[in-house]
Amino acid sequence: MSRRYVHGYDPRENTRLQDQASTLVQLLHSDTVYPAGSTILEAGCGVGAQTVTLARNSPGAEITSIDISERSLAQAKDAVAAAGLNNVTFRQADIFDLPFAAESFDHVFVCFVLEHLSDPVSALMELKKRLNTGGTMTVIEGDHGSTYFHPDSAKAHAAIRCQVELQKQAGGNANIGRELFPLLTKAGFGSVRVSPRMVYVDASRPELVDGFTRKTFTAMVEGVRTSALEAGLIDACDFDEGIRDLYRTTEPDGVFCYTFFKAFSRKTA
Repeated sequence: MSRRYVHGYDPRENTRLQDQASTLVQLLHSDTVYPAGSTILEAGCGVGAQTVTLARNSPGAEITSIDISERSLAQAKDAVAAAGLNNVTFRQADIFDLPFAAESFDHVFVCFVLEHLSDPVSALMELKKRLNTGGTMTVIEGDHGSTYFHPDSAKAHAAIRCQVELQKQAGGNANIGRELFPLLTKAGFGSVRVSPRMVYVDASRPELVDGFTRKTFTAMVEGVRTSALEAGLIDACDFDEGIRDLYRTTEPDGVFCYTFFKAFSRKTA
C-alpha cells in the first residue's frame, strides 16, 4: 500500500515544515485543545512540526506520537525537547499495522498525512479501532486545487500541477482536503463537521508573505523541480518561470490564497 512521502526528507523539508507549522498555528490549531488526563494518538507526526503545538495546547493530556520514519521521529523528539515539553511519548509505527489495543485512546489527531496514502479510508478505519467509543477524530489536510493568486500565471499553475501529479503517481492526493467529509463518513465516523481554513496573504500581512507564500507553499513546489523534469511533466524553462511568478505574488501588489480543511468527527459505535 503506497505511503511514499513525495516531498522527501532532506533538511530543507524539515525547515519548510517548521515554517509552515509556526505560521499557521492560530489558523489551524486555535480550536485543537484536549482535556487534562485524556489520551491522544497523533498519527504520522513526521518531524514534530505539529506535535509541539499539540502538546502546548493540551499540557495535561498524554500524547502518543507515531511515525513510520525513524529519522523523522528523532527530529520530532528533538523539537519537543527543545520546546521543554514532557507530555509526549514517541513510537515508531505504521498506521496500517498499529501496535495498540482496540479502544486505547480518547482522541486521534491526523495532520497532513492522508494526502500521502493510497487508501485513506482504510487508514481512518484502522485508527478508528484504537479510538474509544465517543472519542473524537481530528483531521487537517490541504487542497492544492484551492490555490489562486494575483498576478495570475498559467505557468505558475502548471508548476503547481507538477506537484499534484507527482503526489498522484506516488499514490497520494494533493487535493484531498475537499474529500474529508466523504472519507470520514465512509470510514464510519459520525457527527462529521468540516471547516475550511483559508490563508489569505497580501502585503499587509508580511509574516504570511514570508512564512507561508515564500517559505511554505512556493518552497514546496520549487522542491519538486528535479522530479518534475525527470518525469517529463514540464519544460525546465516553464517550471522556473512558474516559480518566479509564484515569488512575484510576494511583492507589494501581490495576493496569494490557499485553503486548508479541518474535520472533526466522533466514533459513535
